[in-house]
Amino acid sequence: MEELLKLDRELFSYLYLMGSEDYDAFWLLITKQVYWTPLIIGVLYLIQRKIGWKNLGIIVVFLALLITFTDQMTNLVKHTFQRLRPSNEVELGSIMRNLIKRNSYSFFSGHASSSMASTIFIVSILRKHYKHTYLLFLFPLIFAYSRIYLGLHYPLDILAGYVFGIITGTIFYKLYTMFMNKYIKN
Repeated sequence: MEELLKLDRELFSYLYLMGSEDYDAFWLLITKQVYWTPLIIGVLYLIQRKIGWKNLGIIVVFLALLITFTDQMTNLVKHTFQRLRPSNEVELGSIMRNLIKRNSYSFFSGHASSSMASTIFIVSILRKHYKHTYLLFLFPLIFAYSRIYLGLHYPLDILAGYVFGIITGTIFYKLYTMFMNKYIKN
């Protein structure tokens, strides 16, 4: 396990040092959920066009439950493992630009898990309606990379968040499908 964590720190250092002050403002913008609002509204619009207002409302409820569940499980895991964020690691202090300081724990990334879970859920719904739905996976990739760039997560935090998000998004999609088949289509 120590060897894995060492490799994780080395990969973090490599990725982090690829950044430069010239791009800091861009990645600070990317990491804030509010700036993704136009994308979210656009996706909700596409959903509404294909399945209607009533079904959109059901999807929004499932998404709210999905994000709440993912967030709470992420916090449970973070408090269980209590891994410090890279920006709080004394060993990494010499390379850090201190763009954002958080006192919460690092493992695993809530941004990665919730963005991947919601994307899996949405792509599963939209893939039969739109040919290029897979492009939505750029959202969790860019969103989560911002967390490494800003020194808030290690790559392993992101990877674990993605895995958890894939599992959670898939489960919630299956629950949504079961709900729709049982209560809405009959």
